[in-house]
Amino acid sequence: MDYSLWPNSGRPWTDVLDAATYAERTGWHGIWVADHFMPNGEDRSGPMNECLGVLAGLAMATSRVRIGSMVLGNTYRHPAVVAKQAATLDQMSGGRFVLGIGAGWQINEHEAYGIELPPVRERLARFEEACQVVTGLLGQERTTFHGTYYQLADAPLEPKPKELPILIGAAGEKVALRIVARYAHEWNHWGLPELAEQKGRVFAEHCARIDRDPATVRRSTQAMIEIVEPDDAEARTRKDRLEKAGRPVIMGSAAEVLDTVARYPAAGVDELLVPDFLLGTGARREDALERLRTEVFTRL
Repeated sequence: MDYSLWPNSGRPWTDVLDAATYAERTGWHGIWVADHFMPNGEDRSGPMNECLGVLAGLAMATSRVRIGSMVLGNTYRHPAVVAKQAATLDQMSGGRFVLGIGAGWQINEHEAYGIELPPVRERLARFEEACQVVTGLLGQERTTFHGTYYQLADAPLEPKPKELPILIGAAGEKVALRIVARYAHEWNHWGLPELAEQKGRVFAEHCARIDRDPATVRRSTQAMIEIVEPDDAEARTRKDRLEKAGRPVIMGSAAEVLDTVARYPAAGVDELLVPDFLLGTGARREDALERLRTEVFTRL
């Protein structure tokens, strides 16, 4: 199983760059960047760098790691524009870019910027059309598409990437995983190993309906991961707060973290993402990530 780093886009560019160069230097598989314009919640005042701008910078600043969007909200950009941006990032990165896309969800961003956030059913229908638009433009010489929400007329996209993986971020079992089964090269969702195993069974059923081998879809997941000391009361408070907010958390001694992480491959997970959101900055963050790398990941 590969391990990748998810730097906090709310921190300054130099801090994100430091995280990326650390990951490049120490053998991490990839770097993922979220697509948000502000923090989630009532407080909209926090900083947030734009995903595609950050990825363009990382494409130039790194040479080995994969870079990807986790994930671009379909409501924010026309899918034809996304396909063009993805093809350009593929060039800039030398074929290391992964196009991560999703249906869109964060309410406060849509309210603040006046961007339409349709009801879930329509949002998923729009997203499925967007997947058709993106795959058509990336794979066909010209694309004509007459959908309910998007229309293309003999549309070109040049230069084309040789192979640009499309990752879909989705967890909904009835519709979203059906879209993943049909259009994705990779699939991502939050969760601990038990949830990954459950989602995998549902996903396999969707794949069977279209005669697709689920093993052809690379799977990734993430949780808030941190090695802490047994007497760290502040860490226990963080864990309780995160779990109450619905975030999966892997926190404890190195042995405890290893025990949980080691169950991911059997649940079908190929890549584990580590958000650095709780790990601080500078030397503190690097020390925390090095403990995970040396005491957990290299022992798998």
